[in-house]
Amino acid sequence: MQLRKKFRGEAEVFTDALNDILFILLMFFLIVSTLANPNVIRLSQPKSKSDTKAKQNVVVSIDADKQYYVGQTKVSPEALREALLPAIQKEKTEIPTVVINADKTVPIEEVVAVMRVARDLGARTVLSVDKN
Repeated sequence: MQLRKKFRGEAEVFTDALNDILFILLMFFLIVSTLANPNVIRLSQPKSKSDTKAKQNVVVSIDADKQYYVGQTKVSPEALREALLPAIQKEKTEIPTVVINADKTVPIEEVVAVMRVARDLGARTVLSVDKN
């Protein structure tokens, strides 16, 4: 009669290398996510003390040279209404929002003109600013 049990080794998974790989992947995705910015047009925006964020449905950018962009597409000021109309109609929200990114050197008349066009098309407008 044999009363002793045979010694069986316990199954063990060596996970030290997996921790390193997961850490490297985490750092990679964090760095890549900060580089992915939908607003590729660089502007120097006005400053503000409050921080109000709006969902960016339609983005209109005006750079220092008074060039207009709807999203990333360059449009002339005269063709702004025709470029905004399909973008606003494509939105599924009740009242679409047009976010205006304007360089701080752009005259306010240019910004107000975009606001008027958006209002005529039935959209709200939000002026994007840098937090002070």
